[in-house]
Amino acid sequence: MRGKSDHTRTRSLRASQTEAERILWQQLRARRLNGWKFRRQHRIGPYIVDFVCLPARLVLELDGSQHLQHVAYDSARTHYLARRGYAVQRFWNDDVFLRLNDVLNAIALALPSSHLA
Repeated sequence: MRGKSDHTRTRSLRASQTEAERILWQQLRARRLNGWKFRRQHRIGPYIVDFVCLPARLVLELDGSQHLQHVAYDSARTHYLARRGYAVQRFWNDDVFLRLNDVLNAIALALPSSHLA
């Protein structure tokens, strides 16, 4: 069972989101991307993912330069999520800053073409 500390951690992450996360969240929130509902800083097993569309089982992760030092951790995390049926898309923060439309198009292509709202 999850304790209060689990919710405190996700709330803290939401409050201290990076600029790239803030920009992408503005595009995903309130079903703005083709009517799909996304959550941010959502726990899946032992991990808290940046964004997830639960009905589509799609996880979005934004990586900054610090992720270059955590390649093994990120790989294990992606493998864990994939074993549970989630597709994981990773984008560099710079992609969000410089090519936001390309990022949104890639996400849209990963979502099923139809769904129940």
